[in-house]
Amino acid sequence: MYPRWLWPSFALPGVLWLIILFVVPFYAVIGVAFGTIDPILLSAVPIWNPVEWNVGWVSEVLSRLEPGGDFWTVFVRTCEYVFASLGLSILIGYPVAYYIARHASRTKSLLLILLIMPFWISYLMRMFAWVNLLAPDGYVNRFLQFAHVIDQPYGFLDGKSSTVIFALVYGYIPYLILPLYASLDRIDKSQLEAARDLGASPLQAFLRVTLPLSKTGILGGCVLIALPMFGDYYTPNLVSGAPTTSMLGNQIDLYFHSTSQPTIGAALTILLSIFLVVLMGYYMITVARATRDLESV
Repeated sequence: MYPRWLWPSFALPGVLWLIILFVVPFYAVIGVAFGTIDPILLSAVPIWNPVEWNVGWVSEVLSRLEPGGDFWTVFVRTCEYVFASLGLSILIGYPVAYYIARHASRTKSLLLILLIMPFWISYLMRMFAWVNLLAPDGYVNRFLQFAHVIDQPYGFLDGKSSTVIFALVYGYIPYLILPLYASLDRIDKSQLEAARDLGASPLQAFLRVTLPLSKTGILGGCVLIALPMFGDYYTPNLVSGAPTTSMLGNQIDLYFHSTSQPTIGAALTILLSIFLVVLMGYYMITVARATRDLESV
């Protein structure tokens, strides 16, 4: 009844959007990464023809990403911050998502609205609010001094790794809770009842039924917040600003805007993208396996 091209044509706007706003700009970054530097103007000269690409800048970045190189230290620090933030986000977000999905029958809509509300406010504005709260004369230091926990203001904003991790958790945790909630809410309660009928305790039912069935939600939420965390540069700048807490995103921003070597920043962007593609590939393979396992049951 319908021409064969009708339904595929529905995807055309999205495909054009991706080509114009992702593929073309990303190829521009590749052209800069494999390009040269103008010796007079000290600006990047992209090379668009793959046959003429200059691999020198990428090779330099790879050498600096080896153990002992300056980029290696930043890469390790970035991984530490991201994985620590992921762990804290799961510890905080999973109970919240579980409560909303299983026990918040009357207040579920209200709690979901409260989770979505941070998206209505600019990320930078929310970070600036925490900068004011964590300042030496901010409310956090005032409360800690009032409670006699500390004698003098603590330097939360003086290049502390814990402050950067806390800010990452605060900024991205809503993106983890929502997929977790969706995954937990789809679990059929009859499976939990069957586990209880077979003699499983509430803890055993959670560990053997709920947790495995919510694995895809956990992985999806982790991927959703880990990918932007690896490229984040404004959070460390706002809550720390110290070189000792800089992440890979800060290095990319530095080479693009504060130095005459944008090719280094572009090459670092390409290598970071490859690393993130590997993580995304692991997530897709895991989800595919979990889907096949569920279909075979």
